[in-house]
Amino acid sequence: MKLAIGIMSGTSLDGVDVVLVQIKENFKDTKVKIVDFKTYPIEKEIKRRIISQLNLNTSNVKEITSLNFEISEMFARQTKSLLEANGLTSEDISFVASHGQTIYHLPKEIGDLRPSTLQLGDGSVLANNLNITTISNFRTADMAVGGQGAPLVPYADYCLYSSDKVERIMLNIGGIANVTYLKKGGSLDDVIAFDTGPGNMIINYFMEKLYDLPYDNNGDIAKKGELIKPLFEELVNNEYFKLPYPKSTGREDFGSSFSEEILNKYKNEKKEDLIATATHFTAKTISMGCKLICDKLEGFELIASGGGAHNAYLLKLLSEYLKEVKVTTTSFYGLNVDAKEALAFVILGNETLSGKSSNVKSATGAKKDVILGQISNVITK
Repeated sequence: MKLAIGIMSGTSLDGVDVVLVQIKENFKDTKVKIVDFKTYPIEKEIKRRIISQLNLNTSNVKEITSLNFEISEMFARQTKSLLEANGLTSEDISFVASHGQTIYHLPKEIGDLRPSTLQLGDGSVLANNLNITTISNFRTADMAVGGQGAPLVPYADYCLYSSDKVERIMLNIGGIANVTYLKKGGSLDDVIAFDTGPGNMIINYFMEKLYDLPYDNNGDIAKKGELIKPLFEELVNNEYFKLPYPKSTGREDFGSSFSEEILNKYKNEKKEDLIATATHFTAKTISMGCKLICDKLEGFELIASGGGAHNAYLLKLLSEYLKEVKVTTTSFYGLNVDAKEALAFVILGNETLSGKSSNVKSATGAKKDVILGQISNVITK
């Protein structure tokens, strides 16, 4: 086995996940073991500036250019911290696979704007700070052949969780929630995957504005509230949920501007009711996404991961909206719910270095298989 590092910073901006992994083989023969995992806070000033650049009214090309380097340097500091904690040096690590920080994602053409994506955190800066070969910028190759550049985790889901015995839906609840359907005994071409809509994004925004807290711990506030039916109906009737898959979404559709507009419109409602309604909305739209895959879900297993998998009330609502489905988490299978996406990019990076394609055409809409990511090598002499 070789040692590798995976780095993931998602749309929720709740931290940088860094995972140290033993990995060998490829595709369905891939074997992985997590050695260590830590979520590092995004440095306060960098987080403030990232948020500013996510807003079209305050974004600035000079700031974006600088952040592209600064984010890589932050990733390097966090990686070095994890290595030091494990008594390792850069020489012990075969490669780093970094997703980067998404600043803007345009999965489809809008007016004169081409389908495109931008993740900050330059691979060459990271590689030379760490003195480790780095794979980054995973999404662009898929978009270059007509894909939406997302979701990419389904490849790892298939490698790790496909089964000949049970139908599975892998659910990741980050800022955005996404699902991967693994057909019983199916091939990679049978995989269906897409973003169901907001995961923690709206809940967390409401919590920050209403309670000055980053998230609703265990859903404790949501379970005290009541459903605001007009708000719930308005949210679930958003056009995104009527679109067929493959589809992807993000802050561009459901970020701070969207959430602030909702808060202003329903500002006279009780705070706990707003949190409850946002949580119901997330659970309902995840269930709607699952039913897009198959009307009859009896006997299916839904395996959740991501920050939202810590929200016990959200999982309870999911079980109620999907009564015929067994709802569990990756922890049941021995995988930290927070580590899965960072681990997935280690798997993708391993395929890249092996010269193997790892996009899932049925998930992204790409016209052909492609090798994902760009490799930044370092000269050690």
